[in-house]
Amino acid sequence: MNRRAGILYRNVPCVLRAGLAILGMVGALCALDISAAQAGELENRQKLVYEVYAGGIHAVQAHLEMDLTRKGRYDLTLAAKTRGFLASLVPWEGTFESRGWVVGGEDGFRPEQHKSTAYWRDEIDIKDYRYKKDGHFISLTSIDEKGKSEERDLSPEVTDGTVDTLSATLQVLAAFNKTGKCEGESDVFDGKRRFRQIFRHTGEAQMEPTKYNIFKGKAAECTVEVVPVTGEWSKKPRGWLSIQEQGRERGMMPTLWIAQLHENGPAVPVKIRVKTAYGTLFMHLAEYQSGDQLVVAQKRVKD
Repeated sequence: MNRRAGILYRNVPCVLRAGLAILGMVGALCALDISAAQAGELENRQKLVYEVYAGGIHAVQAHLEMDLTRKGRYDLTLAAKTRGFLASLVPWEGTFESRGWVVGGEDGFRPEQHKSTAYWRDEIDIKDYRYKKDGHFISLTSIDEKGKSEERDLSPEVTDGTVDTLSATLQVLAAFNKTGKCEGESDVFDGKRRFRQIFRHTGEAQMEPTKYNIFKGKAAECTVEVVPVTGEWSKKPRGWLSIQEQGRERGMMPTLWIAQLHENGPAVPVKIRVKTAYGTLFMHLAEYQSGDQLVVAQKRVKD
């Protein structure tokens, strides 16, 4: 293992969270030409598999499933875990779920529930967020490995008018399907902090398939920025914010590419790049399945 890869491995928990934060944000991007799906032109269940490489080494595999079979509703599940040698060093896995209402208009995707479950060695961290259909935040409940639950006492300043990251990104995709651009912003609450999630369209790219990535064609290129608003923010950037600022210092903000895999199909994230002080992390779309359509990359790693 070269020195850079070694440094990246030792810092992988932070880098990994950064990459998965983007995937969590763009995971919902598979969603949605709603009118086509409701009209029966597309299958309402889709599966995407992403392979994550850090320092050139396969580090994580992530599965994203979308269910639009219920009219006026959306359900998304993102499951990810470390792989191979990294799994022995950093035994982490997590599942992130969002479900809610498709209401149309500027606030077209309103969450009813967002749930995150993360396992780290013998520890488990479960957070359950609840919302009303009118957009008001109801509660956040934390559950530990012993099953003990605690409802957090939260300030309306931190939670009012916020959504989860998946639902926020669905709204960006709705605009993308109409304009061909990836841009928009929403306020998001992550359990401790409120931040503004901003997508900025930076252009288009012609992509060719590789042994890691199945996509060929034109993709929209976007950067993603998190701007702190209020809540428990440290004076010194940490976690995702630290990774973001490392990329900014190196002239490369966290970037994703979005495209349709077939004509009139829903847009999906096809590639993600996160540059850090320890190296660059890439997420590649390695498998796509919708109905009878199945496309698999040469380097798709078996589950």
